[in-house]
Amino acid sequence: MSVSNPAALDFLLTRRSHPVKTLVLPVPNMAELKTLLTAAVRCPDHGKLEPWRFIVLQKPALERLADLAAAQAVVHEMDAEKTAKARRQFDSGTLAVAVVEIRRSAARIPAIEQTYSAGGVCLGLVNAALAAGWGAGWLSGWPTHDREFVEQGLDLASEERVAGLIYLGTRTATPPERPRPDVDAITTWMEK
Repeated sequence: MSVSNPAALDFLLTRRSHPVKTLVLPVPNMAELKTLLTAAVRCPDHGKLEPWRFIVLQKPALERLADLAAAQAVVHEMDAEKTAKARRQFDSGTLAVAVVEIRRSAARIPAIEQTYSAGGVCLGLVNAALAAGWGAGWLSGWPTHDREFVEQGLDLASEERVAGLIYLGTRTATPPERPRPDVDAITTWMEK
């Protein structure tokens, strides 16, 4: 028998991610973060492959990644604006969790379903943090898709990639509501 949870539904209908620049100290401690990570892995996982893992990035690691992002921008001959944006992403944060997708070899589980599961973990972590009263935002950006960056900066193996960087902290502002999709415009009802 299903039990209604109006408070949870209201939370989901009003949840809003936070820009990294609005997240400050304090951040979740290790015990609080473990609770959030435990909630995040309660996601769909076809075949029970657990095609993801976490890398917790504290301030010194984020500063190192900011330097690496700037160096990689030079290697790729990016303009000053893209370089500054990549650097700022890591400089602005105090605590982030890299959700790493691991491509498992499983003939019966398509790779795309593993990607979906990793995305579910990212959203689960954001929602768990928000439900616990923290601010949270999910970012990616070109550095997270740059093989040299992720191999040097995060020590990822060839079968791994970053699904998302989830930044956590104390929110300093409530972000304004943004336009949401028109559900009627994107929904098709099939009766037969």
